[in-house]
Amino acid sequence: MYKYDPKSLVADEFINDEEIKDTLRFADENKDNLELIDKIIEKAKLRKGIDHREASVLLACDNPQKLDEIYALAQQIKKDFYGDRIVMFAPLYLSNYCVNGCVYCPYHAKNKHICRKKLTQEEVKKEVIALQDMGHKRLAIEAGEDPVNNPIEYILDCIKTIYSIKHKNGAIRRVNVNIAATTVENYRKLKDAGIGTYILFQETYNKESYEKLHPTGPKHNYNYHTEAMDRAMEGGIDDVGLGVLFGLELYRYELAGLLMHAEHLEAVHGVGPHTISVPRIKKADDIDPSTFDNGIDDDTFAKITAIIRIAVPYTGMIISTREGQKVREQVIKLGISQISGASCTSVGGYDHPEAEEENSAQFDVSDTRTLDEVVCWLMELGYIPSFCTACYREGRTGDRFMALCKNGQIQNCCHPNALMTLKEYLMDYASEKTKKIGDALIEKELLKIPNEKVRRIATEHINDIENNNKRDFRF
Repeated sequence: MYKYDPKSLVADEFINDEEIKDTLRFADENKDNLELIDKIIEKAKLRKGIDHREASVLLACDNPQKLDEIYALAQQIKKDFYGDRIVMFAPLYLSNYCVNGCVYCPYHAKNKHICRKKLTQEEVKKEVIALQDMGHKRLAIEAGEDPVNNPIEYILDCIKTIYSIKHKNGAIRRVNVNIAATTVENYRKLKDAGIGTYILFQETYNKESYEKLHPTGPKHNYNYHTEAMDRAMEGGIDDVGLGVLFGLELYRYELAGLLMHAEHLEAVHGVGPHTISVPRIKKADDIDPSTFDNGIDDDTFAKITAIIRIAVPYTGMIISTREGQKVREQVIKLGISQISGASCTSVGGYDHPEAEEENSAQFDVSDTRTLDEVVCWLMELGYIPSFCTACYREGRTGDRFMALCKNGQIQNCCHPNALMTLKEYLMDYASEKTKKIGDALIEKELLKIPNEKVRRIATEHINDIENNNKRDFRF
């Protein structure tokens, strides 16, 4: 029998099934215990997080007044740690060849009618130029698991190609990587290639469900997959991104497992996840989400987002174009700090948009707006779209980033960096409407920089961007 131990390196011990089930029983028993709920909320107000058991009590609570308090606190914590900044990125699908049998993904090996594609390095270059022409500076590369078609050497070549392309004023300054669990040696190679965050979704933390959902292929090995972040850390990658695919298993189980994983990383490595993603299962080629009976509605999705935000206040939260405009607007204020814009989930779809019709997408996109439309929408809501990659490039990663973030000091450089990268976007890519709104926003936000010296330097840099065609300033 496995015993719960957050410091263990064995998946069955740091994501312990009995501990999760006991946590959910405790949450059910205390969902109306207002004295305990008040204590948890007061602890959360210290902005140092709450544990998986405390978060599960809040998730089980359905008292309207307490839910209002939870949402208000999530909004305040989001503002305290991230201000009004929203970091922009785009996924880049390199290959949909895959040997796994995942029943929720159209890339599964038995799908014989999906159009299989793998980008050549010349095609990678064309995709990157298309993304640069939109204004993107940060990518998350994606590929199916296939040791023959998508070996680590192919991924490394793609990263090298992406970083090498300078087109007009465009450049990709950060490449995050979302590929299958691999070895310590391969994680070292990714680190040496200059990646930003290594992202790996758990899909589900319920081991029994996991093995049924992944019946064949190397991904079937639950422990190897779940222990991947420890190997990544051992390989020198100190920014890692977690996530579950909500809808596959009971959401309360998933939240507890997700937070236990974050607690494990903190306990063992001294640094929690750099990001947490909250995707929901969506329609895809031969995948019908209604066949999975654990789907969650929008209000539950918002509640999960708020509770993750107060449980791990230091962690960036990501929402993709799986979600439409209405849902994105709802959850951004509750905790989301990164969103994708103008995403394409087909291999080769940026340079050849018709690829979306060629049956090679991983999932259907709900938010189909252009990047300019998303940027304009965010600013109209009062947010600052940020294309900043400064922390990664200045070595503020892992525990160095977390230390700054946890004491609130990260905003002393993030706010001006966001404004300078937004100015770059406005000068090089924005429509007239977006540019007008953005220039007014920057002028207003510069006045909010508390440090007079920083404010003066940021203003000078923004003037250089506009008048002297200079780029890539950062604090």
